[in-house]
Amino acid sequence: MNLTLHIWRQKGPSDPGRMVTYQAKDVSPDQSFLEMLDRLNEDLILRGEDPVVFDHDCREGICGSCGMVINGVAHGPEQTTTCQLHMRSFKDGESIYIEPWRADPFPVIRDLMVDRSAFDRVISAGGYVSINTGSAPEANSIPVRKEDADLAFDSATCIGCGACVAACKNASAMLFTSAKVAQLSRLPQGQVERKRRVLNMVEQMDKEGFGNCSNYQECEAVCPKGISTQNITVMNREYLRASLSGA
Repeated sequence: MNLTLHIWRQKGPSDPGRMVTYQAKDVSPDQSFLEMLDRLNEDLILRGEDPVVFDHDCREGICGSCGMVINGVAHGPEQTTTCQLHMRSFKDGESIYIEPWRADPFPVIRDLMVDRSAFDRVISAGGYVSINTGSAPEANSIPVRKEDADLAFDSATCIGCGACVAACKNASAMLFTSAKVAQLSRLPQGQVERKRRVLNMVEQMDKEGFGNCSNYQECEAVCPKGISTQNITVMNREYLRASLSGA
């Protein structure tokens, strides 16, 4: 496959940035998208040019590092992470436009890499359970209904990649935040901090500059882990309950 790549190049947060066109030749349909970029970077280095900077880590669809917008869609044409996207999803001769996440709370560091530490601060505000860190308790010492365990697990599969923010016209982080709120509110271990958690996480989410839910559900459509917007309903209910209780 021969492809024309239009890639956002930006030397730093204060640089205006621009699209730069590259030709990618003899691309195997079995290559992953990141492997295709790896090969492009090898060619750029051999030519004495700066390689394209992008986030990546596990390359197994688990860590959520490899976020970028491909042809206007977060993570590209398949509902998976960029590292799990293969070039067979594109056609020979196609032009591909590659950009970083576009959201004020995710400032561009360089090229396709953005600063997603805003997510870390939202989690630090309440996305945890305070526990005694002594010996691990026996697994069945706290019974959990299977229905609750399954729903909590579904919410826990959020990998924090930020695609939900990139896909939302309001740059809303409600899908990400609600996944953590819903996960812990369904488990007995999460009950102690339940009210304070949702209030603190929503407050921090607003402080970071994330917008409100647009109700378009694009976040769910692009989420590589299929996180449901039902979590947002749960978070709104938790927030209302905590607010009315005066927590």
